Amino acid sequence: MLPDLKLAIGLQEIDDRLAELNREISYLPKHISEIEKKLVAHERKLEADRGALSANLKERKKCEGDIQVQDQKASKLKDQMLEAKTNEVYRAFQNEIEFCQTEVRKLEDRILELMAESEPLDRNVKSAEAALKAEKAQVESEKAQARERTAAAESVAAARRKERASIVGSIAPAVYQRYERVRKGRRGRAVAEALEGRCSACNLTLRPQLSQDLKRGEEILSCESCQRILYYNPPVAVEDLTGEAAPAAQP
Repeated sequence: MLPDLKLAIGLQEIDDRLAELNREISYLPKHISEIEKKLVAHERKLEADRGALSANLKERKKCEGDIQVQDQKASKLKDQMLEAKTNEVYRAFQNEIEFCQTEVRKLEDRILELMAESEPLDRNVKSAEAALKAEKAQVESEKAQARERTAAAESVAAARRKERASIVGSIAPAVYQRYERVRKGRRGRAVAEALEGRCSACNLTLRPQLSQDLKRGEEILSCESCQRILYYNPPVAVEDLTGEAAPAAQP
């Protein structure tokens, strides 16, 4: 195989690995952003639950205060009723006292309703607080892991870029320019293996003459359809793998 062709194949392998690393490096910040968004959504839900519980307690306190007001009002009316001069005035005081007592009963009923409503609200808040605490710890752990993975990927990518620069410095400029032109036009894939008379990238059947020229390996050739640089790996003989001659066919 021609030296420049070997270098082009090595360059493709490095570029493939760099593409993987770059995808991983770009994915990790997005992943962190997504889990942080979920965390914010859960924090907002907790604040809404806390707000509902707070509103419940506030209304209960208001009801309790209103009961005191109605009780005080009824007490004053009772004192005033003792000084009533006529039955009509007495009944008027009595009606107002009954109204105050009715309002107190309504307020007491409302307090009971609010107390019943507050129990699940309180449970929701406590449960959400515990879940949020655990989730925050999980998010911080995932962020730390993501930072470690990013640093590792960036370190490997830096080594691969250095290796790539070394290959670029060794390969013939014309071959490199050809490689780059095809790579940019074919979504990063500039080199393809010829397998069973086809281009493994675009699956086009190669002309017999092109297949023969590839096997001779005297020049760098391209697929006539996708323009990718082609290479051919001859099949490995049994004796090449074992160091021994292949067994003779039985008569």
